[in-house]
Amino acid sequence: MSSHLDYEINKELGECYLFMGDMDKAEEYYTKAASSNGVHPDPYLGLATIAVQRGELDKALGLYRKAAAIEPGDKALAGIGLIELENGAHESAFANFGGALDKNPENIIALFGLIRLGYVLERLGEVIPRLRDYLSLDPLKHDIRFSLAGCLVAAGNAGEAKTHLERILEHEPENKDAANLLDAIVRQAA
Repeated sequence: MSSHLDYEINKELGECYLFMGDMDKAEEYYTKAASSNGVHPDPYLGLATIAVQRGELDKALGLYRKAAAIEPGDKALAGIGLIELENGAHESAFANFGGALDKNPENIIALFGLIRLGYVLERLGEVIPRLRDYLSLDPLKHDIRFSLAGCLVAAGNAGEAKTHLERILEHEPENKDAANLLDAIVRQAA
């Protein structure tokens, strides 16, 4: 059997066991996949996920970095960002979330991490274009549109926020969060 086929089989088995919640078996097969063909980031991403599940954040960070060294994809960068966020390395996490979004503007983990840090670091001006980028790809993603509205309100642009909230309510009239924020904007303006 070729080492590429060994890699594919072991990687797939790792993914299956991870999905089923059997961390030990998943780790076994991801480790085999990593040793049979060390030029793919996927086994390291899987091993990092397992480490996170086990609360081994330093180990997970090393595995995400190894995956990023092979291929600096959005999943590896978002994973690094999450652990840096947890460890209080906010500037570095912000940069890694941004890098992940450069590679995949729809990486929801990176996007929500960036939103959270945008408030903490007072950098909402850098977050708002990322939310708009996402909405240009998926305009009906109302949780992203609501996040954009919240960022706009916090950045002092209630007028544009109101437009986004009204758009949400056109499609989802029962959206209480959007209705409440819109009501607050209207009361504030009165």
